[in-house]
Amino acid sequence: MLRYLAQRALAFVPTLLGVSILIFFAIRMVPGDSIVAMLGTEAGMLSEAQRAALERYFGLDKPAIEQYFVWLGNVLQGDLGYSVRHGEPVLSVILARFPVTLELALMAVIIALAIGMTFGVLSAVFHNSIIDLIGQLFALIGLAAPNFLIGTLIIYVLSVYFGILPNSGDYVSLTEDPRRNLEQLIFPAITLGFAFSASVMRMTRSAMLEVLGEDYVRTARSKGLREHVVVSRHALRNALIPVVTLVGVEMGYLLGGAVIVEEIFTLPGIGRLAYNAISQRDYALVQGVTLFIALNFVVINLIVDFVYTLLDPRISYVKHR
Repeated sequence: MLRYLAQRALAFVPTLLGVSILIFFAIRMVPGDSIVAMLGTEAGMLSEAQRAALERYFGLDKPAIEQYFVWLGNVLQGDLGYSVRHGEPVLSVILARFPVTLELALMAVIIALAIGMTFGVLSAVFHNSIIDLIGQLFALIGLAAPNFLIGTLIIYVLSVYFGILPNSGDYVSLTEDPRRNLEQLIFPAITLGFAFSASVMRMTRSAMLEVLGEDYVRTARSKGLREHVVVSRHALRNALIPVVTLVGVEMGYLLGGAVIVEEIFTLPGIGRLAYNAISQRDYALVQGVTLFIALNFVVINLIVDFVYTLLDPRISYVKHR
């Protein structure tokens, strides 16, 4: 198993390399540069000598290909560059924002699994019943309603109108004030989790319906096992593999930052950081954030592969000769 994971990790190296090349040159195709974004209208007042000095300081005086290899060499040493907008190393800026996104993603996934799997299992067990109809209606609403609409409605109804929880803004970390932190993240977590739970519900329902028709499930029932034992021990475990795949993909996206939700609730997460970095032409920060997001996907994929073997020991990673 460890050998397989090591092979998979090495196989992702070309992916990370391709992502680094793509984002490095794509950001440089955007009109303007980091000096103009940093100084604004004052950039036009710079003399040629001053501008040349700034370009030399930020490494912009070299050809783009040379800049890439210099940056890549620094990345291999753990140096993602220096953010001209934040005045800090890129890695420090990312690590300061990542806990917010990680906590938000975990809360959203927990909410989605709790709601989606419950509705999915019930819809499959009570197929073509009123419960199944309600579950499918829920999934349809969850998939159709955009995140920005759900988030806006939550803020207006619960926070502005009823005043149940504090409004967005003025973020407090979990270590500083756990209660206030959870109050601030519960709205965006529900916003993300609601839409994701619809996908989980549909995937769980279809997988459960397929598994419940298998021979070994009928055999378990013929032995006199109670229905909840058949569903929980024999059917659900085998139906979880496609759900785990879905959760892995969605978790990768969530760790990349939910830009719209973070912007609505003014959360200092990775998504909002990446959006601001692009608009401000902060080359080093855009490159660092993108590479960090790609790395998250790699790690999540490895975790998903490991969970497969826990759910179904029949899955073998031994290469056939």
